Amino acid sequence: MANKAITSRDIDFAAWYTDVVNAAHLASYSNVKGCIILEPNGYAIWERMQLELDRMFKETGHKNVAMPMLIPENLMKKEGDLINGFAPEVAWVTIGGQKELEERMCIRPTSETLFSDYYASVVKSYRDLPLKYNQWCSVMRWEKETRPFLRSREFWWQEGHTVHATKEEAEAETRGMLNIYKTFFEDFLAIPPITGRKTEREKFAGADYTLTIEALMYNGVSLQSGTSHYFGQRFSKAYGIEFLNKENKLENVYQTSWGVSSRMIGALIMVHGDDDGLVLPPNIAPIQACIIPIGNDDEVKEVTNTIYNKLKEASILVNIDNSEKTPGFKFAEAEVNGIPVRIEIGPRDLENNEITLTRRDTKKKIKVSLDKDIVLAVKELMNSIQKNLYNKALERRNSMTYECHKLEEVEEIMNNHPGFVKAMWCGNDECELKMKEIRGTKSRCILEQEKPIDNKCIVCGKEATNLVVWGIQY
Repeated sequence: MANKAITSRDIDFAAWYTDVVNAAHLASYSNVKGCIILEPNGYAIWERMQLELDRMFKETGHKNVAMPMLIPENLMKKEGDLINGFAPEVAWVTIGGQKELEERMCIRPTSETLFSDYYASVVKSYRDLPLKYNQWCSVMRWEKETRPFLRSREFWWQEGHTVHATKEEAEAETRGMLNIYKTFFEDFLAIPPITGRKTEREKFAGADYTLTIEALMYNGVSLQSGTSHYFGQRFSKAYGIEFLNKENKLENVYQTSWGVSSRMIGALIMVHGDDDGLVLPPNIAPIQACIIPIGNDDEVKEVTNTIYNKLKEASILVNIDNSEKTPGFKFAEAEVNGIPVRIEIGPRDLENNEITLTRRDTKKKIKVSLDKDIVLAVKELMNSIQKNLYNKALERRNSMTYECHKLEEVEEIMNNHPGFVKAMWCGNDECELKMKEIRGTKSRCILEQEKPIDNKCIVCGKEATNLVVWGIQY
């Protein structure tokens, strides 16, 4: 039965999304316009994301650092494309205490300038390279329209910034980090992304090129979910990051930058959620199993504690709901919070020498004998849920991915049943802008490994150079 506090996603998707954020206590609006409060349930998911990604970063030789929040205007201006690209979104600090600042400073929208300035002071020789640093922080971008997790003026993210001695090494880093993001989405978030290269119009300001992972939400709208940028020597020349190479000659380093943000929580909601609230993949859930004891029977308490300790020892993230709420309320709360496995233990269950496991993704109840290995049963169930969520998301994405050869086909799809559209493109900027006239349709990425589906640009009919995925976006 659907949660009455949550609008049906098939009736009003935007209202449904807001209802789920509120009902699951993921975030709330603050009195700081355009900024959200990340509530404990939302932050717990973000912490899990940080934990797993941080581990993956460190396994590939990256170290964490922390840069200042404020950037002097002169630093931002050193790379023209960057300041021009971010100018409409920058928030400026002009007064410190009660005095007007001699130079205004921006609240970081991104930290390329700070990292570049730092690298210019510490990199001297090829022996210092590579430096592979990452920071976890919040940034500020003055968005006009905001929505929790998807777009807010302040949001949480990680941003990696690396410097290398060679072009080849930096480009390998750029692709390697994109693959880490892809693996994270598939193995932890159970979301199948597409990957490719951004067009010149859509690439990151200041990058030579940008690689991206794009995910498709339940309603057919795409979400840019992570990007990895190859800067070449553009920033290192602007900021004077030089090193003595093996031939004892001065050379500029090659740079990369890459990041994902708390908008991944929005992706989780919109890919897996249903009319009862969140549905979390076990591999990213802060609570993987919730034990709900029914009644105050001593035997119920004893079995509850025994199972809790066994699951905890097996490194399963488990809790016991010992609140004074009714069992029905506890069940509904576990559902709306997206807890993958609910374990119900009551006198009737124990009379039959069993407990009840309920899986969040299908609502199916499973009776498990107390004579069986409960830990194994829960682990097998979590694996099944993880695979099922991924396969459902993949099936839906594939069913909403279309090949088009005429603009009329794109228009019909985007206006009636949006999704990913594969179509050929000549590389001309005017044709990309023409596509945008169809409900704001933008290029999501250029597919680099797939065969062409035609030899003509879908817009102008001239010779095509790229197979592109198009879509409307958040």
